[in-house]
Amino acid sequence: MTGKGRILLMDDEQIILDVTLEVLRFLGYDVVFARDGAAAVDLYKTATADGHPFDLVILDLTIPDGVSGQEAMERLREFDPAVRAVVSSGYSNDPVMQDYTSYGFSSRLTKPYRITEIKRILEEQIPTKPVS
Repeated sequence: MTGKGRILLMDDEQIILDVTLEVLRFLGYDVVFARDGAAAVDLYKTATADGHPFDLVILDLTIPDGVSGQEAMERLREFDPAVRAVVSSGYSNDPVMQDYTSYGFSSRLTKPYRITEIKRILEEQIPTKPVS
């Protein structure tokens, strides 16, 4: 399709990962996934050090048995204050979802995902790269 860019997707639910990975790849994005925030932070740091940084990170807010999206975002911002990240949750009334920019996120994505919403957010959040 039309998407260009690298996305780091973090979610602890296998079905969410499977479906979202398929959608993002169908839209043309290169996607790497993590199951919790600690793994996401490690992947982000490694990709940056290797010269293949992510254009966008999508972080699930609630991870019962691991580092949450909010904590991962705090760690990512310490490492890279310019990180572009989208918070994701099925709990739309959560304070982080209501006021996501105060927590350093650039957008929010409410579960269940709609392909049109994912596509819109990605187009807004990932800058178009000039063709060389």
